[in-house]
Amino acid sequence: MRGLTGLCLAALVVAGAVDATVLAGAREGTDAIGRRAAPQVVRSADLYFALNDMDAQAANLLLFGADPDFANLRGQTLDTYERRRAQADSDLQRVAEAVVGDPAGQRAVQTVIGELGRYEGRVARAQLLGEQAHAPAGRPAAEALAAYREATDLLRQRLLPAVDEVTAANSETVRRTYVAQRGDLGAGRWWILVAGLLALAALVALQIVLTNRYRRLLNVPLVAATLLVLLGLAAGSTLAARAEHQLVVAKSDSYDSVIALGRARAVAYDLNADESRYLTDPARAAAYEQSFFDKTQSFARVDGATLPTYNAGLAALADAHRADHARVPFGGFLGDESRNVTFAGEQDAAERVLAAFQAYQRDDRTIRELYGQGRLKEAVAFNTGLAAGQSNADFGILGTALDDVQAINRNALDRAVAATDDDLDTSSAALGSGLLAVASALTALGVRPRLREFA
Repeated sequence: MRGLTGLCLAALVVAGAVDATVLAGAREGTDAIGRRAAPQVVRSADLYFALNDMDAQAANLLLFGADPDFANLRGQTLDTYERRRAQADSDLQRVAEAVVGDPAGQRAVQTVIGELGRYEGRVARAQLLGEQAHAPAGRPAAEALAAYREATDLLRQRLLPAVDEVTAANSETVRRTYVAQRGDLGAGRWWILVAGLLALAALVALQIVLTNRYRRLLNVPLVAATLLVLLGLAAGSTLAARAEHQLVVAKSDSYDSVIALGRARAVAYDLNADESRYLTDPARAAAYEQSFFDKTQSFARVDGATLPTYNAGLAALADAHRADHARVPFGGFLGDESRNVTFAGEQDAAERVLAAFQAYQRDDRTIRELYGQGRLKEAVAFNTGLAAGQSNADFGILGTALDDVQAINRNALDRAVAATDDDLDTSSAALGSGLLAVASALTALGVRPRLREFA
């Protein structure tokens, strides 16, 4: 009887330990994605965006030249450049804090820190030379253009790839964490079931022995202990299943969209900068046009398209998608997001991104047509204009639409993490420990009168 009682108590302890281990791992996995990796990715993507928009504003400042018609826009553009510079500095500081303990991430951050000052110095020199030259709109002085080329080459060849390394490293960390935790939770649910059934079997065996030996039909404390173990088994299995569901919501439903949208936003600001670079530097116009199109395809890929045929191709695919949202015939980051629509309001928000991107692409072709017709000043005005229907105004609508669908997924990610935290907080752990203690005490209480008879 003592041996069987000890077996029951040991089985109870093992069942409690298995529950605690599995559920603690589930909380850690969700926290790793939602509280650490996802914010890091958002910060690095935000840094990528800020750097690209700085470069676009720097190109626009050269485009305006000394033309008095752009005086107001020049002031607004300079303010935007300074805001983005402050934003980049803040993002860089937070990214640096986030990569502590990650050698690859730290090296990438050090590259950005070392090169950002050089980039800003070259932009400042380009602005100074541009102001001194009093050049007309769209025709920056050769010295100013050379300084800007050095700046934008540094950004594209050193700064942006380093920021991209941080994003990629975080994404790989999330992937490994998710795969490991999903596997652990799948196995853990079986361990919870096996450990709970073993504890139940031991308690039932003890009850049978007592019934047969002492001819008692029912041992009330042991029955109560058995019911508590059943309750604990049901609770542990339910919590593990909920944790696995929230992990899937956090990673597959939310985080994957956060990543796709973050990269889409970064690419959008990069191709917007290419548009300004195209007008700023005629000698490199063909290269910047190709770069613009490559990033356009990264945002929303249309197989087989060229820049002249892209808009018509995307329009056909967009119409097919709107007729059947389950069909997503375009690729790229927007395609990835459109295939992963999960939450209330997300479909409408994604549709607004698609519509805004189409409008922006139509604006781009207008800019290139004006430029090709020799109407350079009109091209510059349309490219940088903030009035309704102008390129930068429509690009602002695209940025807002991207932010809206991003917010839906970020909120869903936060809710999934919070739900797991609520399920597996200290009160849940205390309740589980209490159930284990009471079940153990009831087991001991159930056999104590019988053991005293042998004393």
